[in-house]
Amino acid sequence: MTTYGDMVTLLLCFFVMLFATGKATPQEIQLILSAFSNSMGFFEGGQTLSKGRLEEMGMNLESLPSQTKGKSLARSRTQAQTIFKPEIQAKKVRITEDERGLVISLLGADYFEEGSAQRTPELEKALIKAASLLKNVDRFARIEGHAAAGEEARLSPDEDSPRRERTYANAWDLAGARAINSTTFLQSQGVSPSLLQVISYGSYRPLALEGDQGTPEAAAHNRRIDIVILPYESANREDGQSNYRLPDTRLPDEEYSGPE
Repeated sequence: MTTYGDMVTLLLCFFVMLFATGKATPQEIQLILSAFSNSMGFFEGGQTLSKGRLEEMGMNLESLPSQTKGKSLARSRTQAQTIFKPEIQAKKVRITEDERGLVISLLGADYFEEGSAQRTPELEKALIKAASLLKNVDRFARIEGHAAAGEEARLSPDEDSPRRERTYANAWDLAGARAINSTTFLQSQGVSPSLLQVISYGSYRPLALEGDQGTPEAAAHNRRIDIVILPYESANREDGQSNYRLPDTRLPDEEYSGPE
């Protein structure tokens, strides 16, 4: 029974190692293999992983990627709810979570005028708060622009309008301009542009329910931007990890000597 128990334990360790190495990066594989260097046949003991960030790899359930992402987004949501508490109570900001990540919706008539992508003073105040949040969380963010249904029919400003703004081609153009204008302001507040993405949904992702569309309140909710904190890994890169750019590759008119 003792021999059988030892065999089952070894089999369990074997399959755990297969599972762990199947999800490991090349850097982690190298550290694992270093534990068995210069060993032949029966191990004499005394070999272990070098002390560092992988010292407890696979030994701590709290360090699983899903757990880490969930905790990070939970902290970000708590911070966002604290920062935007007055706006949430006034129903000018809505904070939710979905498959995209943590979504901070800036909605209401105070943020964008109808047919306009210019930032209002109220929007800039909200974006200053959003910038302070984005600089504290270690995640990428996506700024999504939206327009209200039917807004494309009133895109051209009146000749007597005091605002100076270009004519938008359609709702896609208008929603994209709202997202871009908001993103450039976030950048001016110290948010790294390498962490930001911009996307336009036009008028095809309304927030208001279908039965409520057509009312001024629904239109104000639908002309908005969503700041989405994405549940990706840390934006910071350690030595040996890939950066934001594409991997090194052969350039035109340049000889390729192959790997060193």
